[in-house]
Amino acid sequence: MANALDPSWLEVLKGEFDKDYMIKLKKFLQDEKTAGQLVYPKNSDIFNAFNTTHFDDVKVVILGQDPYHGAHQAHGLSFSVQKGIAIPRSLINIYKELQTDIPGFKAPSHGNLEEWAQQGVLLLNATLTVRASNPGSHQKRGWEEFTDHVIKTISDKKEGIVFILWGAFAQSKVVLIDEKKHFILKSPHPSPFSAERGFFGSKPFSKTNAILEKEGKKPIDWQIH
Repeated sequence: MANALDPSWLEVLKGEFDKDYMIKLKKFLQDEKTAGQLVYPKNSDIFNAFNTTHFDDVKVVILGQDPYHGAHQAHGLSFSVQKGIAIPRSLINIYKELQTDIPGFKAPSHGNLEEWAQQGVLLLNATLTVRASNPGSHQKRGWEEFTDHVIKTISDKKEGIVFILWGAFAQSKVVLIDEKKHFILKSPHPSPFSAERGFFGSKPFSKTNAILEKEGKKPIDWQIH
């Protein structure tokens, strides 16, 4: 697995791939494939968040929970789907919030968020794989231990990162983040079940850019083309 990861992340995550939990996780994934299970995303996209947003470039973290479990949806970036795939309802709500939060934002015709990742937005899921049509099927197999370590490493080794935490699950990770060094934006999840309860109107995107500018960093162009 480690050889699939960008060198900037390998440097700061040294030794993590040799730990017992990771060896067990690798075996679990191999067993899934041996048993004929279809696993998303494809192997080359599992670490897409890290390979698109290098460690030195991280300015913002948007934390999701699981990859999408439908065909051709997941490609290793939280909340993002590949071009040509129907935009999920949570992402539709994210676009709605952007339209009221960022002047001139136009909702794109697709849900691929790579343009954010290329600007330093780490789109990190807590679990990096899932069995097709079986949401949550790869939870508690080791991925959360890995991504918790990633969050804590970012907190320990960087300063002034904006962590955008939508919903109770993402907000449970706040214990891993040094709030004296970083900025945390919390709101309900953009899911259709909770967006009306405070996600709409929370303005996370303009707030993020205001923080980045205050920190002397280039703001994110949130417009997807």
